[in-house]
Amino acid sequence: MVAVGYMDPGNWATDLAAGAQFGYALLSVVLAASLAAMLLQWIASRVGLVTGRDLAQLCRQRFSRRTTYALWIASEVAIIACDVAEVVGSAVALQLLFGFSLTVGVLLAAVGAIALLALRGLGSRAIEIVVTILILFVGISLVALVAIAKPAWAPLLTGFVPRPDIVRHAAMLWLAAGILGATIMPHNLYLHSALVKHHARADEPDDIGIALRSVNTDTVGSLALAFLINAALLIVAAAVFHAAGQTRLDNLADAHRLLTPLVGNGWAAPLFAAALLACGLNSTVTGTLAGQIVMEGFTRLRMKQWQRMLLTRGLALGPALIAVAVYGDNGSNQLLVASQVVLSMQLPLAIVPLLLFAQDRGLMGRWRVKGMLLWISWALAGAIGLANVTILWQTFGPTN
Repeated sequence: MVAVGYMDPGNWATDLAAGAQFGYALLSVVLAASLAAMLLQWIASRVGLVTGRDLAQLCRQRFSRRTTYALWIASEVAIIACDVAEVVGSAVALQLLFGFSLTVGVLLAAVGAIALLALRGLGSRAIEIVVTILILFVGISLVALVAIAKPAWAPLLTGFVPRPDIVRHAAMLWLAAGILGATIMPHNLYLHSALVKHHARADEPDDIGIALRSVNTDTVGSLALAFLINAALLIVAAAVFHAAGQTRLDNLADAHRLLTPLVGNGWAAPLFAAALLACGLNSTVTGTLAGQIVMEGFTRLRMKQWQRMLLTRGLALGPALIAVAVYGDNGSNQLLVASQVVLSMQLPLAIVPLLLFAQDRGLMGRWRVKGMLLWISWALAGAIGLANVTILWQTFGPTN
């Protein structure tokens, strides 16, 4: 479930835009963001499993009411921003596959989300099977697209080496922040801590150790798969669009339209659109579960999953429909990338509380996070905060 959130339409928009505009240069950001996500999700699962409480519950219990509500609102903003990406991405996919207008696609995406969540009525196993099938389909589709694209492997490998231009170049930094926000989603930290909190008993140290090893393996394995999918998206964009001089993709429809003539394979475009739709539908499950956990943890307000989904999607439909009406097809990609930058801005508000709890000896006991991993985590939080400040300065500073 956590891995699904790392391959949503927001990832598609940022990875494709980065590959088209800068070739393989931002592969280093995809790799760094994926490694950072593994570390933070590992910490989130550790805190949830050891304490038996999720991150939202710990915030409510240990922070003041004012701080708790501020963090809750920030989390809801992040969830809505993510849902905007899912709605718009699914709408674009429906347009590409069936020719619907984006407005109709946005509305159908909401209906599709309700239908997918309705599978929970058949038991949790049913929706897990559907989600797994969709993930496998996305993975196979992107492997096929990379094979069709025939990337240049030497420049591809050098793309994993970080470049100082990423910080100095405003457009590169904007996309890097989008990749970061799309990869390390704030609400996924809340979700992961909640999903594992009942995996062990706090009064059984051996039970905790066994459960931690199992959760660690699952975390690394699932996020490694998400990294491969995100890297594949950027590689396809670099090999196909950047190599052909198509350095600007105003929307995902441009990528779909250009794929077939540039690679000379009729299957490329349908695979692209179908995989995008699968990602959009899958991400709905993660967003709804995270929204339910965040609301209950921060406020103790309980809401059924379909009600929570309607609330989140209802709030997301407004920005999505406005963007489609005002900007048309050309606005979809900008909205998707901007939504991921919003997620990046929210990240420190989830990471800082998480690290405070993770290092607390009284809360975590022998399982607390310490040493080099703790220092790296705090350095990561600081780097994300600095990148966000830099983006705000470049966007709203006196020279703009």
